[in-house]
Amino acid sequence: MVDFDVHLLAVLRELAERGSVTAVAEATHRTPSAVSQQLQTLQRQVGVPLVERIGRGVRLTAHGEVLAGLSAGVATAIARVDAAWQEHLGGATGRVDLAIFPSAAELLLPGVLTRMRAHPGIELALVDVDVSEGEFAPLAADHDIVVGHRSDGVRPADQGSVETVPLLREPLDVAVPPGHRLAGRERVGIDEVVGETWIGVPEGYPIDRVLQAMAAASDAPPSVAFRTIHLPVIENLVAAGHGVALVPRYTSGTRASGRFHLAELADVRAGRRIEALVRPDRAVRPVVRTVLEALVAEALDVTT
Repeated sequence: MVDFDVHLLAVLRELAERGSVTAVAEATHRTPSAVSQQLQTLQRQVGVPLVERIGRGVRLTAHGEVLAGLSAGVATAIARVDAAWQEHLGGATGRVDLAIFPSAAELLLPGVLTRMRAHPGIELALVDVDVSEGEFAPLAADHDIVVGHRSDGVRPADQGSVETVPLLREPLDVAVPPGHRLAGRERVGIDEVVGETWIGVPEGYPIDRVLQAMAAASDAPPSVAFRTIHLPVIENLVAAGHGVALVPRYTSGTRASGRFHLAELADVRAGRRIEALVRPDRAVRPVVRTVLEALVAEALDVTT
């Protein structure tokens, strides 16, 4: 029987999720040499190779991948014990690190912070992030909760040991400037708008995936004049008559009146899925569960 060192198992898990000894060292405030020594110690304990050299780096062996997967269960079991003990001592107190992209923060954060007033023992630390949809899951290694998004029809990326908590589906509408030939229309077809000049988001983001799907359906590549991750900039450019754009209905709808018009797309199911991503060992913590519950409740209010 192997007497596993849970601290060494945690280092192996970090390597599985971060991909390099250097990344593990940076994340855990160790030197690369110390991380390598700990991996070697774990290999001696289990008696089989867990990592192997590849170029100038290392990768997990088949044994290493299995043990790294099992180590996630160990971390979750320990976290459950700690969570039960914390609840015995008096409930949810502590810090929760929440990473959230800007338009989701705009939509959900005010209400979530209002709800968290009922939990003065929880300190909510906010981090502003905005990455392409496949890059949200890895952020869960560094944050307690990550709020990300992905487009309709796109399966979640391989998220390993990250749990997904659905929050809401936000439809995407076409924003057109005042005086546009389609202004006032409740619904528009792809063929009516795909040839317009577009204000877009970077490639790989959910909104751009929908635009590309529209182009594929009509066999007409879109003309994108400008790309930005900043939703208010997109809205301002549309309002000034510089193009049309796909924008999230609930978020942009609060600013549309008198500035730009929103029309539903008639020929395609266009939307984005907003969800919370969290490691299982963090999801069982009472403070993290409390913040997740506030996010879910606020998302429900937004859509009803």
